[in-house]
Amino acid sequence: MKTLQLDKIVKQYGDKLAVNELSLEVEEGEIYGLLGANGAGKTTTMRMVLGLIYPDEGRISYYGKPHSKELEKIFGYLPEERGLYPKVKVCDQLLYLAQLRGMSRKDADASLKKWLERFQVPENYSKKIEELSKGNQQKIGFIASILHNPKIVIMDEAFSGLDPVNVELMKETVKELRDQGTSILFSTHRMEHVEELCRNITVLQKGQAVIQGNIRELKSKFPREKVMLRTSGDVAGLDSIAGVSGVERIPDGYSIRIADESAAPHILETAMKQTAIQHFEVKEPTLNEIFIKVVGGESNE
Repeated sequence: MKTLQLDKIVKQYGDKLAVNELSLEVEEGEIYGLLGANGAGKTTTMRMVLGLIYPDEGRISYYGKPHSKELEKIFGYLPEERGLYPKVKVCDQLLYLAQLRGMSRKDADASLKKWLERFQVPENYSKKIEELSKGNQQKIGFIASILHNPKIVIMDEAFSGLDPVNVELMKETVKELRDQGTSILFSTHRMEHVEELCRNITVLQKGQAVIQGNIRELKSKFPREKVMLRTSGDVAGLDSIAGVSGVERIPDGYSIRIADESAAPHILETAMKQTAIQHFEVKEPTLNEIFIKVVGGESNE
């Protein structure tokens, strides 16, 4: 089932076209990646999905229905900028927010205590937000976005400020939400997180989709330009092979840039004549490499 559909939505601020005829679909139980440089239109799109602002043209639907106050209870939102009140206790504001989304105070309290235990911060129940570390503030913001069991969650830089251990804990939780049927619109600058969590993506540039679709299928459309070669000994003459554009020595072998995939078998043949091969791979492009190739260093901020 298509939980969320954007159909040619447009948003303009004066002379600036923030979002230009953007269409995408998020299935039930899917983590969908929304990517782009600063100023590309991601935040504007998320605000339109949440109903905080409205598109000038186009249509957004939720389970096939237009936005309404009744549907707002199914949303969860984790903004990039922490939106919780710094001088208010965690329990007071999270229970209040959950009640606004339709939970009873008793159920909200039980849910909050469960999530605080899950994120290993039960002692933060009665603390003020300003008393918490940056990472723990991020955890509390995440809990606030999912405390009321939303069906659609919007996450903007969900892992910002977290150490590697807590990033893994957060990723596990996001995957669990997906497996339980929650639809997640996910924005981040960390492409490795997108590759791990998302099946489909949209990359925005100047408010317009420049890459869109299944990550596996998108990768197949871009040339493979790197060979990883791990060997027992040294290999000479790699940089003189036709199609090789660069050779970098790494601790256990070579990272080789190629301008043409036809160079790959010649690299392998050259290496096999000189030493034992431990690993040989013509690597597909990473999402980060594709992003840089398409979007470059462009930023509007």
